[in-house]
Amino acid sequence: MPVRVTLPPTLRARLDVSDRPLIGLWACAGSPVTAEIVAGSGCDWVLLDAEHSPNGLESVLAQLHAMSGYPVAPLVRPPFGDPVLIKQFLDLGVQNLLIPMVDSAEQASEVVRAARYPLNGIRGVGSALARSARWNRVENYLGRADEFVSVTVQIESAAAVADVERIVRVDGVDAIFVGPSDLAASMGLIGQQNHPEVVEAVLRSIRAAVDAGIPAGVNAFVPADAERYIEAGASFVAVGADVAILARQTEALVERFIPAANNEADGADPAPRASY
Repeated sequence: MPVRVTLPPTLRARLDVSDRPLIGLWACAGSPVTAEIVAGSGCDWVLLDAEHSPNGLESVLAQLHAMSGYPVAPLVRPPFGDPVLIKQFLDLGVQNLLIPMVDSAEQASEVVRAARYPLNGIRGVGSALARSARWNRVENYLGRADEFVSVTVQIESAAAVADVERIVRVDGVDAIFVGPSDLAASMGLIGQQNHPEVVEAVLRSIRAAVDAGIPAGVNAFVPADAERYIEAGASFVAVGADVAILARQTEALVERFIPAANNEADGADPAPRASY
């Protein structure tokens, strides 16, 4: 007899039962080793990013395997909300989708349809061939697929904020996630994530989600920002990324033993130290 497989709870299910905000980290290196290290950190969820990172179907699958022994919720971001890509990521066994650049309720509805089987959606049926149903070892996967998938849409433009009250009420949108960097850029304030207008747009989005009874997440790599948005009602927060942590910590270690002052004394320009 084949083994009957029980899939782990989705991010939305974990948020529903949590008595505190869930803390996440990004895994952007495209490495199963790095993803496993991040997953073992004690965080609640890990974002595998295929929008701004060197990740494709094969590398995401390898990282899902690497993290499967840890009690974290993997969240995967495709490069955009294409129905074909959504189908492929779901068939890999991705349970938690983060779809970038969703600017309207209509776009959000199409994303949900791409993640659902007919008659409520357009997802292609290939569960017998795919890891999503563990090759038909998940009992009644086709009839219960919506239980095993959560859809989070990103609010990261001025247009999305203008429509956020409708986006959060789209059936099948399980959560929103605010991206202050792209939001600031769309508002003509690129690089100014802490500009008062950007902060207010983030807070408006969080309020809309709370009012609609769905979780709101936010990207906040500066601790003070994370604390501000948690206090405002954010249910899940990304507080760092593997590549940024590696960059800053290696810089700090090198600077301890090769002070920037020495470089300046030699007439060299000090290396830039970008914040994240």
